[in-house]
Amino acid sequence: MSKSKIRKEDALEYHSQNPAGKIEVIPTKDSKSQRDLALAYSPGVAEPCKEIAKNKEDVYKYTAKGNLVAVISDGTAVLGLGNIGPEASKPVMEGKGILFKIFAGIDVFDLELNTSSVEEFIQVVKAMEPTFGGINLEDIKSPDCFEIESRLKKELNIPVMHDDQHGTAIIAAAGMLNALEIVDKKIEDVTMVVSGAGASALSCVKILKELGMRAENIVVCDSRGVIRKDREQLDSIKSQVATEKDAHQLEDAIVGADVFLGLSAANVLSPEMLQGMAKDPIVFALANPDPEIDYELAIRTREDVIMATGRSDYPNQVNNVLGFPFIFRGALDVRATEINETMKLAAVKALAELAKEPVPEVVNQAYNQAHITFGRQYIIPKPLDPRLLTTVAPAVAKAAMESGVANAPVQDWEEYKIELRKRMGTDDNIIRLLSNKAKQNPKRVVFAEADDFRVLKAAQIAQDEGIAKPILLGPVDKINSIKEKYQLDLTDIPVIDPRSEEASEQRNAYAEMFFEKRKRKGYNLFEAKDVMKSRSYFGAMMVELGEADAMISGLSRKYSSTIRPALQIVGTYQPKKKVSSMYLMLTKKGPLFFADTTIIPEPTSEELVDIAKLVASTVKESFNIEPRIAMLSYSNFGSSDEAEAKKVRKAVELLKQEGNDFVVDGEIQANFAFNTEALKENYPFSDLVEGEPNILIFPNLSSANIAYKLLQVMQSAEAIGPIVLGLKKPIHVLQLGSSVREIVNMVTIATIDAQSREKTN
Repeated sequence: MSKSKIRKEDALEYHSQNPAGKIEVIPTKDSKSQRDLALAYSPGVAEPCKEIAKNKEDVYKYTAKGNLVAVISDGTAVLGLGNIGPEASKPVMEGKGILFKIFAGIDVFDLELNTSSVEEFIQVVKAMEPTFGGINLEDIKSPDCFEIESRLKKELNIPVMHDDQHGTAIIAAAGMLNALEIVDKKIEDVTMVVSGAGASALSCVKILKELGMRAENIVVCDSRGVIRKDREQLDSIKSQVATEKDAHQLEDAIVGADVFLGLSAANVLSPEMLQGMAKDPIVFALANPDPEIDYELAIRTREDVIMATGRSDYPNQVNNVLGFPFIFRGALDVRATEINETMKLAAVKALAELAKEPVPEVVNQAYNQAHITFGRQYIIPKPLDPRLLTTVAPAVAKAAMESGVANAPVQDWEEYKIELRKRMGTDDNIIRLLSNKAKQNPKRVVFAEADDFRVLKAAQIAQDEGIAKPILLGPVDKINSIKEKYQLDLTDIPVIDPRSEEASEQRNAYAEMFFEKRKRKGYNLFEAKDVMKSRSYFGAMMVELGEADAMISGLSRKYSSTIRPALQIVGTYQPKKKVSSMYLMLTKKGPLFFADTTIIPEPTSEELVDIAKLVASTVKESFNIEPRIAMLSYSNFGSSDEAEAKKVRKAVELLKQEGNDFVVDGEIQANFAFNTEALKENYPFSDLVEGEPNILIFPNLSSANIAYKLLQVMQSAEAIGPIVLGLKKPIHVLQLGSSVREIVNMVTIATIDAQSREKTN
């Protein structure tokens, strides 16, 4: 597994693109007509104002307060950057807001306070209580953070949590419970050494004590060594974890210890120290980006070690995103007055128990593992597990109710979980899942048009992110010129110019093979040698011969110029069957798949059947989504006898006769396909009444192409494609003029396509 490389210029460009920053405010109600505006502001706004004036609790009914969290910092302890000030901390706080939104559907205002006074900080936050449903404190230096959180929890009537303290502690505690269970050790019996005495480390100690770990079995070290009771000038915070044990430095304390918990600095735990720990040692080395001991080194040193880090490229990642979005979600949904210890412990236990449950196939696929199971390599749920929202949030909400701090108790837990799923849509973070899946087993992808900046930039990103192993085709001098001009790092990426003398031997060998394939189909050997100078032909032959796993092309060429070489060299998956294509459309309704968008102009009923089956197979195997197909028309279930409607109707009949293992129905109009209530009322017999479709098969290329381009240009959906279906091997075509982002998305699709075929071969 690879670790993503983020470059300075890319990060700065990402944040500075117009509009600057990462967040915006979007109206949630209609605001187009004069009447809309009159309802939104004057005079209509007076009515909810009067209701709230009579009953303050109605603020949750008539405003966004109940789903609005403030992420607040003074910028004094930004992770990895230190005291950089409030302005410099703003990108971090905006980023935290994005995580709240994408993982739990919570809206955020980030607030950076220009004050060095604890009292002033507290007073400013207190004054904003009417605006927010919750307060997330972030990146505040110790010991100020302790007093600020403690005071605000006492003086506010809404949930307050300092995530730097409690987020890491909750996730680490969940992993610790499971690690102890695996090695069959009781929490009350184990000894633990902690490296680090900041807010996170001390919060970890506190929550582990609440779970049963005995204070006398814990030794905490800071930069000066073991925090002992006889230390001079011991502050009130560290005095709570001071020990009387006869140990002065980490190397003394670690001897015979069962557990090491690190929240300090890289490489402070040596292999010799690890060797001196007890049998089945548990090591949580959580310093980021470099842990207290390297993961690979630790595994080599002790085969019996259970290891967790803060990094995503190793098993057992302790990641705060497993906690704070769902903890606040649960607290907000029952209008909790605080986030108390009962709620935190509920989150710990929910996370620990979730790791023991059978892992959904979507998670296995996202991490490219056949069967993730509870054990030494899996003690904490994966961040992309879609069950987190419906597991942790309800546990926290229930704990709030049981501890008496909930003002709006949940009445129906199953309905609540349904509402949580609806709030987040149905896409299950598909792009993040696909990207993560590609990273687990990156494939060799040929970039046929590498003499274009966008392609080279995409290749750099693909390599940096670990989603593919690029192979560049094009004039070496031109590629080097673009690389130097834009300061691209293409180190270790092979470059081949099919026209060059250096490639002549390879080119001629490919030509011989191509001639054997096409000698009775219009090509002589001379023509075969000439055509192999074309990068689309050369790259397709690399894929055919297994010298590459996939190819992308078409950025500056007609669609046919890429498809023709693919058909002539790779061929179709089923003889005498046509290839087709689909687009993945990322919409607010979740992912939708449109077909055929680019290849077959006027498909017959039989070809519509083939298209539907190809799309359904790809959606299920590569995207792990159960296909639900609507065969679209201007007609509804026989309402027209025109040729086009009859063609679609016949295709549906053929599909149903075959008894395929997916839902399909039609012919149907698009508006009815997505309106289950109207379907139930007018066409209750339809197979789509139980849920909306995720695959749309259009009656012809024209309608499909117009539909996806309209959604794209109106910014109603992001389009990924075209994804070519029906070829024997993965060759995919870029949209003419694709952006860097679109190329990277297609590289991800190409890698996953290659992974899927590897499993089936």
